[in-house]
Amino acid sequence: MDLIVILVIIGVIVVFGIILVGMYNGLVQARLRVKEAWSGIDIQLKRRSSLIPNLVETVKGYAAHERETFENVTRARAQLDNAGTAQQAAQANNMLTQALRSLFAVAEAYPDLKANVNFLELQRELTDTEEKIAYARQFYNRNVLDYNTKTQTVPTVFIAGTFGFTQEEFFEVEDAADRADVDVSFDRSVPAGNVPPAVPPATPPAGTPPSSP
Repeated sequence: MDLIVILVIIGVIVVFGIILVGMYNGLVQARLRVKEAWSGIDIQLKRRSSLIPNLVETVKGYAAHERETFENVTRARAQLDNAGTAQQAAQANNMLTQALRSLFAVAEAYPDLKANVNFLELQRELTDTEEKIAYARQFYNRNVLDYNTKTQTVPTVFIAGTFGFTQEEFFEVEDAADRADVDVSFDRSVPAGNVPPAVPPATPPAGTPPSSP
């Protein structure tokens, strides 16, 4: 009888240990997914940053007097390059987005610049990078939400506290205006990427007399 009790106790301990190991491994995997997702954002932020010097120099060739605008872009780029956390990177990226909007607003006043081949290529690459950053941000934030949920809910909260699993920061934009990609087109009537389909003219009902000219 004593042997059976001992075996039952051992069995319970083994099962409990397996459950704990499973929860620990789940936390580790969730944290690794967050890091992997962040690397996708980091790659695109670095790509975006690498485009800025050529963009600034190209615009300078036509609007050298816009010194404050160039300085704002350069300052925001430096802060993005030196960001140490997701929150700092998000804040610097928001600042760079605003600075780039000002830069492209300046460019609109120079038709020759808008036709410059180098400028058009940089414009295309920035648009492409913005789209990839938006996608990577969504993917990263989903993984952060999953991981943070595990660190705050029972029963994994006890494992997280014991083994030092701390919450991760979201990569967020500041306000609704910043949630849109940088508008690098020169048509301010419709944001880039949101052009509505053409609507054919309405056909008057049969029997309706034509309107007077």
